[in-house]
Amino acid sequence: MNPPKTDARRHHDPGVRGFASDNYAGAHPEILAALALANGGHQVAYGEDVYTDHLQQVVRGHFGADAEAFPVFNGTGANVVALQAVTDRWGAVICAESAHINVDECGAPERVGGLKLLTVPTPDGKLTPELIDRQAFGWDDEHRAMPQVVSLAQNTELGTVYTVDEIRAVVDHAHGLGMVVHLDGARLANAAASLDVPMRTLTNAAGVDILSLGGTKNGALFGEAVVVLNRDAVRHMKHLRKLSMQLASKMRFVSVQFEALLAKDLWLRNARHANEMAQRLAEGVRAVHGVEILYPVQANAVFARLPHDVSERLQKRFRFYFWDEAAGDVRWMCSFDTTEDDVDAFVAALKEEMAR
Repeated sequence: MNPPKTDARRHHDPGVRGFASDNYAGAHPEILAALALANGGHQVAYGEDVYTDHLQQVVRGHFGADAEAFPVFNGTGANVVALQAVTDRWGAVICAESAHINVDECGAPERVGGLKLLTVPTPDGKLTPELIDRQAFGWDDEHRAMPQVVSLAQNTELGTVYTVDEIRAVVDHAHGLGMVVHLDGARLANAAASLDVPMRTLTNAAGVDILSLGGTKNGALFGEAVVVLNRDAVRHMKHLRKLSMQLASKMRFVSVQFEALLAKDLWLRNARHANEMAQRLAEGVRAVHGVEILYPVQANAVFARLPHDVSERLQKRFRFYFWDEAAGDVRWMCSFDTTEDDVDAFVAALKEEMAR
């Protein structure tokens, strides 16, 4: 069968590969097939369609009978909507200094959500009860934003993964202080694959109250979801999503992607593969004298330190980003479509540039 005709033209070389971001990857073929399946005919707009309705059943299979999914456009939108839903106007969110909501969202939680972020430096991107206590005080002080939420990222921005016990310890501590827990799960699938546990083990079963569930970094074309796990902790999600400009008119095309990911095991297959490629990359890099891996490689990210001039030359062959340019730290990301040949070619190029 011939593909449908289009006046659009390919403007990139699909053979070009890189390690800059799992967002660089295209959409998984099964996702594209799901989008085609949902196309055609008319469906009610703004989430009243049959695909979004069925998504609730799929999500409850992963996150419990009380879970409710609210598809949104992107990860920043998911985080801002989720955090607004569990805070008052005077509320604050405790998070790691390296958290995505703090360093990579252009101040959206504070400027758009009206929240105060109370950050804590961490050695590995992970919060602990002791670290939380550095900011968990002053609830009766009207001069200070009130700590109401602890926000975790799983996996973290440094590629590390909270164990089940670590999440439970944070949740129990936060709840004991009267706070709720938000989990930024942009790469939750990678964390679950790394630990070989269901996603529910790291979320609702551990007591997390609200989840930003990632799709784009795991093979979706676009779209994330806010998943409410504790309905008693959340207020006015529907209104907040609309107010935050995250209500998709043709929501069926977001929802059907999550059905494709979650109905069976596509989410897990994609995440496992990306993680395995990161392990392969780390193994190859460890054999290169003069390159230091900075953090445990537990998901699909490798952080390394190498000479600045080597990185600049290597960037001309493969796209990737500096993490801390002054220190020479870089980040290499693997995705669902990273191949063994991609990794081996990159390691070979790294060896060549280090030998120059």
